[in-house]
Amino acid sequence: MAMLHLASSLSVAAAPGSSDAQLEHARLVGALALQGEIFHVQGLALDPDHVWITSVDHAGRRAFLHVFDRASGRYLRRIELTDGARYHPGGLSLSGGSLWVPVAEMRPDSSAVLLEIDAATLTVHRRIAVSDHIGCIAAEGQRLVAGNWDSRMLYEFDLARSDRPVRVVKNPSATHFQDMKFADGQLVAGGNTSWLAGTLDWIDPATMRVTRSLKAGSIGAVRPFGRGGPITGEGMAIEGRELYVLPEDGPSRVFHFRLDA
Repeated sequence: MAMLHLASSLSVAAAPGSSDAQLEHARLVGALALQGEIFHVQGLALDPDHVWITSVDHAGRRAFLHVFDRASGRYLRRIELTDGARYHPGGLSLSGGSLWVPVAEMRPDSSAVLLEIDAATLTVHRRIAVSDHIGCIAAEGQRLVAGNWDSRMLYEFDLARSDRPVRVVKNPSATHFQDMKFADGQLVAGGNTSWLAGTLDWIDPATMRVTRSLKAGSIGAVRPFGRGGPITGEGMAIEGRELYVLPEDGPSRVFHFRLDA
């Protein structure tokens, strides 16, 4: 139901125009323009009615969670997530009624806090301290997988047992993951390999081995001179064969791709 809801709204939205959007084994369906201020995009999550986005205001050293209407792209609200020296929000995930968002210091080998936020009230329910920069997180029930700076290492949590990681493994891909989600029993992660390219990888959560990888090009003028970059370089959400990416800083568009079977 959620997949069809956003697919229909994006399909009737304005085409992405001159974008050179490319994703291996996928077709660009459409794009939804978001009508509100966003800073440097960090993550994307979807529910049937909302588009959730994290962004960092580098100049102001502030972290934000933004909420938009899923059907129209209309701005609804935002909350600030800045936590002292920690002002870098990362890729986020929605599991049940909770949004999981990491907020970290803006440097590697530093510190972060993992926030569990009630999606209905935007109240913070839980805070988990991590002695490393955490830039993205995937959540499924009591299980979390989080990537540090450039996702060089992946931290796995079992919250039914402890707030401490139960396993830390090296990223099986050369890609710098920026956003990751659990989908159909797999960990799906997107990120950049250069200023102009990236990949979308499927990882077996049990073995932490890559089972599938798709190459991605870029959208628009690439940062730092433009506002775009690799398709998979920032926000990413997936529902079955429907992939949604947010590679541009504000003003931003959610691009909708349909993956091959």
